[in-house]
Parts: sequence; structure tokens; C-alpha cells
Amino acid sequence: MTTQHEADEARIRRLVHELVEGVQGKDPDGLRRLYATDIVSFDVQPPLQHVGIEAKLRNWAPVFTSFETVTYEVRDLTLTVGDDLAFGHAFARLGGTFKDGTATSGMWVRVTYCLRKIDGTWLIVHDQVSVPLDVRTGTGAVDLEP
Repeated sequence: MTTQHEADEARIRRLVHELVEGVQGKDPDGLRRLYATDIVSFDVQPPLQHVGIEAKLRNWAPVFTSFETVTYEVRDLTLTVGDDLAFGHAFARLGGTFKDGTATSGMWVRVTYCLRKIDGTWLIVHDQVSVPLDVRTGTGAVDLEP
């Protein structure tokens, strides 16, 4: 028999899979239903934070307009699930083919998801994406792999 926490973890894993599909499909409407309306996102692009669903979707827009095809991978997703709060961490890589035909395999980043169950539905309320930093040079270490 499946416990509620196991069912919730399975639903959150599906949500992350839907996020991957939404990014690869360049589908902002599909992504919209995965995020809380008041999401706070700390992504690798400026500014320091993106607040609200419209800001989060604007943050994805350059990916959708710059790439002809998008590949997106989430690896090693680890989740901790409570009754109505959950968090997870993973590695993610965005790549694809730009509209000029140039292909990139992308770089691995670290991602953290915070989720809440709102009216029975799990939604991402916060995410953070980061690149390891060489403190001495201020340069991101973008050649690392999980």
C-alpha cells in the first residue's frame, strides 16, 4: 500500500518531469501550471531574484527565443516530502541548437526546488539555480559534471 508521502513524492517527480518537457517543448503555458503565482526564483541570470509567475516565465523566454531545439536534463533528484511542504535538489543541464545552427551541450548547474501543496496541488514556490564559483577569480566553474 502506498503512503501519502510516497504518492506525493511520485507526484513531485512527475512535476519535475513536466518541467523538463515544458522547457524542451518551449511551452510557457505548460510551465505556468507548475509554479505558484507568487514564486520567488533565484536563477543564474540577473537580477538577483525573479518574483511572481510572470517574472519566472520572462526568465525562460530567452531560452525559447534563442534556441531552435532545446534539451533539458535533470539528474540525481533527491526529495524530502512533508505534508504540505517539500524540497529537492538536483543537477540540471540546458542545451540544444541555437537558431543559427550552433549546437551546445550546455553546462551542469545545481538546482534546488521548494514546493507547497496548495489546494491539493504541488507547486514550485521557490527555485534556485547556481554555478560553483572560483572565489579568487570570480569566475564560474562551468566545466564540472555530476
